[in-house]
Amino acid sequence: MARLNPWRWAVLGLAALYFLIPLAASVVFTVDVPGRGVTFDAYTRIVSTEGFVSSLLLSLELAAATIAVVLLLMVPAMVALRLGAPRLRPVVEVVCLLPLVVPPIAYVAGIATVLKWGPEHLSRTPLFQTFVALQDPDFPVALLLAYVVLALPFVYRALDSGLRAIDVRTLVEAARSCGASWPQALIRSVLPNLRGALLNAAFLTLALVLGEFTVAQLLGFRPFAVWIFSIGGSQAQMSVAVSVLSLLVTWALLLALAGAGGRTRTASSRG
Repeated sequence: MARLNPWRWAVLGLAALYFLIPLAASVVFTVDVPGRGVTFDAYTRIVSTEGFVSSLLLSLELAAATIAVVLLLMVPAMVALRLGAPRLRPVVEVVCLLPLVVPPIAYVAGIATVLKWGPEHLSRTPLFQTFVALQDPDFPVALLLAYVVLALPFVYRALDSGLRAIDVRTLVEAARSCGASWPQALIRSVLPNLRGALLNAAFLTLALVLGEFTVAQLLGFRPFAVWIFSIGGSQAQMSVAVSVLSLLVTWALLLALAGAGGRTRTASSRG
């Protein structure tokens, strides 16, 4: 095993260079202004730039709503699947992984067709206002539903790994024997043991929503990723600066998640 250590460090070093060199080049591009030297104006002007706060808040709202909807949908379904219908697991797995197979362009084209068809053919019915509300730019529910579908593969894998690590049937039967209802058994017995899986699913969904561009751009909405792209033509340095900050925030969230998971495992082992 000792002979492999230098090779491991070499691989880790190459991986670090692969990720850090482009990041360092991006940082240099944002702070090195020809004729002015090193300046941090690209970072100090981010908050005051038009559209930054509104687009960031929209992405965070969409991320929070997507996490809530996809977990409320998948956690009971996965637990019920494991308890009552384990033979259906391959079917559910294929359905949840379909978003990885369907090209995003085809996916968003189908959504756009439905959103366009609705107002044209249902203008004289009460459903017309429903289609209008789905496309409200202040909070586009259509984009939320699209993100829920896109997040299914990642949430499914995270929850499936977490459920494989615990004995769900024993936990639920023990809770039921103590007089707990099915919702109480799920909330008090199963969910605490899925804390790491839930955190992983939430983080992956957050990263997906904050970085998603294709669906939002083609549907005509302006969350954070679309705003970064829109200012790239006129304010290239600020666009790269925002991207660098977004990457650093994502890394910080990942490290915080890893630390929380490590503390949870340590506490469980001590208990």
